[in-house]
Formats: sequence, structure tokens, C-alpha cells
Amino acid sequence: MPNTGMSRRTVLAAAAAGAAAAAVTTAPAAHAAAPTLPNGTSKDKVLVVGMDGLRHDRIDAANAPHMKSMMANGTYGLSLLYANPMAATSSGPGWSTISTGVWPDKHGVKDNTFTGKNYGTYPGFLARLAQVRPGLSTYAAVDWKPLDAQGTVTPGADAKLVLDGDRDGYVAHDATIAAETESILRDQNPDVLFVYLGNTDVVAHANGTGQKYLDAIAVQDAQLGRMLAAIKARPSYATERWTVIVTTDHGHVDAGGHGGSSIEERRTFVLATGPGIAAGARPLDTRLVDVAATVFHQLGIVPDPSWGLDGKPIQQRSTDPFDTLQSSLTQRVDETGIPAGILGFTHTPPSGWSVINNAMGTGGMTEWRGWSFATDEFWSRTQRDQQRELNVRARGVFAVADSDEWADRTFSGTYDSTLVSPAYTVSGKTKVTLDFTTLYRQEGSQTAEVLASFNGGTPTVVKSYTSDVISKPQSLTVTVPSGASSVSFRFRYTGSNNWYWTIDGVKITAS
Repeated sequence: MPNTGMSRRTVLAAAAAGAAAAAVTTAPAAHAAAPTLPNGTSKDKVLVVGMDGLRHDRIDAANAPHMKSMMANGTYGLSLLYANPMAATSSGPGWSTISTGVWPDKHGVKDNTFTGKNYGTYPGFLARLAQVRPGLSTYAAVDWKPLDAQGTVTPGADAKLVLDGDRDGYVAHDATIAAETESILRDQNPDVLFVYLGNTDVVAHANGTGQKYLDAIAVQDAQLGRMLAAIKARPSYATERWTVIVTTDHGHVDAGGHGGSSIEERRTFVLATGPGIAAGARPLDTRLVDVAATVFHQLGIVPDPSWGLDGKPIQQRSTDPFDTLQSSLTQRVDETGIPAGILGFTHTPPSGWSVINNAMGTGGMTEWRGWSFATDEFWSRTQRDQQRELNVRARGVFAVADSDEWADRTFSGTYDSTLVSPAYTVSGKTKVTLDFTTLYRQEGSQTAEVLASFNGGTPTVVKSYTSDVISKPQSLTVTVPSGASSVSFRFRYTGSNNWYWTIDGVKITAS
């Protein structure tokens, strides 16, 4: 829960990005006017509305017609956050992830102290826009002060409204932010706006996620509705291309509270409407880092690889082969910690892939006997606080070898399973590169090897893992032998009640 502030609201109207000093006006909340922005320069425009601590599974039960209309007319991607030791499910890491478009292991914010923040390397999207598109008219309005004071969201904004929600009340300040944003949308010409509404988080902390929480969702939905109406009432609306994104920083336990590793605390969503964004889509591969990437995409900005973004535009689907298995996912068999009805695993590999279990032990948990294919929610529910929550760079369905969970039921022998890729053409090429993301935990005598086989010959080891790799992209380049025409890769994991290995985002290119 936000817990910093001052007794009066502060309106900070900054000149264009990069100005030597910002004009500062301080006034009581009831009397301040909306800040004045420079005239916008783009027909492509983006409004991002952040609703703090909004658990997406409670929206359905709330009187929220505007968000539900956006769901019908836009793309609605659900996903889970990290947990400690990567970062707590708290506002500091959550809003940093949304603003920067990278995970906490890059932006450095692990909790609400903001210790270790690395916004110099990974700035928020408004700061990035000020660098690459300084002619845009940008605005930020927040009533959790660290989003301004810590440099999380507001840097780069041409004008900003910063209120003290903790001291003066989020209900009143959310209403002020919504009203002044409505005024700016109707009467001025902004290009990109970030608007923060915090009362859902406050109500959840005080009352849990019951009726009062649903009532708070309804109020914020109505505030969103007034902003949407202001956009449509613009005289130039017919010639503009508006994208609207609604998102949240974390969830809440039923009784209220967050920061831990439960599924309810880790729930997040990205809801977006706009040009090129499909109506009614429910993608399995959305992540919270996709907000910033979507903002850039909708403005026609191609991120430089040096930015190191972890996100992708919400309308851009993954080409990962494992995501083709979504319709094949089934519910639990032996696992008791996963609620019945959650469809999240299969042993059937994608087309062209195979699993070799000739040396695999017998018995054990059915779901994890040999390489399996699972979703984040299904797999991370098996056992909390064993770092499965850190598999953040996997999207949708991923491959997992988990000898630890397999051994939770009577078994015989050892875990020995190999995942085999299709054969890829390398004729006339000198090198082949295997890219993927992985989460690997090492224990005892377990082994994890990546092997390459050319022309169906004996596989040779090209990489062995002997220590933890926490959700990192991998890139392995192998020399193509003379005369080779094809290559396939193998991922072999062996163990006995040890840890696990995940593989996702597999891409093979020859050059």
C-alpha cells in the first residue's frame, strides 16, 4: 500500500522535455486548475490508465461497463508477476515494470524502497519518448508520490499532476485526476498520457476484495468512462488514432494485502483498444512488460535493441512452437495444489518435436513424468516459494522438466528425459544459432545439457548447465560441419528429486 506523501496537492507544470527548469504551482486540491500542455504533434495518441491493485478476476463481478466494453472491443491479456527473490508483488516493482518495459532484474526495483533503481539505463516510457520524439505532448497524473519522487513514471512529461493520496485521500484525488485528465483530453491536444488511480489498492488493504472493493472498481470504471467519452468528444477525433491501455501493478489476497507469492497477489492484466488491436482477443502470451512496448508500437516507434526491452506489443503474437499447444492443455491428474478445472499441461509435444523417455524412471507425479508443456499458472501453483515464480520471460506455454515435483509421488529410478527439436536446414551455411529463454535451478548430481545433431548423427554437447540461471535469454552458436544439411537440438535433463529446467521461445537460425 502506498505510504508516502505531503499534506497538500502539488501541481507541477513542466515546459517541454529537456527544459532547464519546471514551473511549480502549489494550491489546495479544490482550487488548482489543470496544467497546460504544449500542442500535440501526432495523430497517433495513447492513454495509459493504471489502476493500483486491481485484481482482474474481480472485474467480472463489478459494475464495470467501460472495462468490459474494452474487453469486447480490444485485447485482454492476463498474466502473473514474479515474486521474491526477484521482487515483491508491490507497487514499486510493478509500476517500474509497466513504465520501463523491463523486468526487475533490469530496472532494479525490488520493493517500495526503490533501492537499486536503474532508471538511467531503463527509463520509463515517457522519459524515453522525450529522448526519441521530443515533439510529442505528454502528461502524467499520479497520487502515489513515489511514482514522481522516485522517477518511475513522470520524468519526461511536459506537464504533470502530482497529488498526495496517502495524506489527502485517494478517493478525492482519483476524482481530481480523472476530472482534470478529462478536461485535458477534451480541451487540449495531448499525444501520450499516463493516469494513475489508486483507490482500489487502498480499499483492498482496508476491506479485502469483497463488496467495497467491487464498489471501488465501479467508481474507477466510471472515471475511465468519462475519459473515454472526452476522447470521443474531441473535435479532431475522427482524424486521430487513439490507443487506450488499462493495467495494474499487482493483485491482492482475498483479505487484502500483497507483496507475497500467492496467485492472487501475482495477478496482472493488460487491456488495450486501438488501431491494429484485435477485438475480443484473449492472448496467452501477454506479460506486464508489454505496456511500454505497446505504447511505442502504437506511436510508430521501433525500439532500439540497445534499450533492452523485455516486452512486445500486445497485438504481436508469439511464434514460439509450444504456444500451439494451448488447445491441447488439460487439467491436473495427481497434483492437489492446482485447482481442478485449470487447463495447464500436456505431454504431447508440438508438431515436429518429440520427447525421449526411454531411460525415464517409473511412477512419480503424472504431470511431470518427463518433459511436459505447461503454463505459468499451472506450473507455479505446484509449490510456492521455490522460485518457479521467476519464470517471467517464458510466455504462454513452455517446456518444463521438473524432477522435484515428479518425485512428490512414489517413483522408481531416475528422471532422464530428452526434448528433441525438429530438423532445420543448414545447407550451405557455416553457423547455426539456437536462441531460447530458460529458468534453471541446479542441485546435487542433476544434469542439463543442450546437444546438437547434424544429419541425424550422434548428438554432441554444446552447452551444460551446472549453476542456476534465473529467467535469462540464451544464445548458442554452433559451427556447421562441412557437408551438413540439417540440424536438430536436444535438451536432456537428468536428476532424482532435484530441481527443474524450463525452455521457451526457441528460435533456430542458420547463417
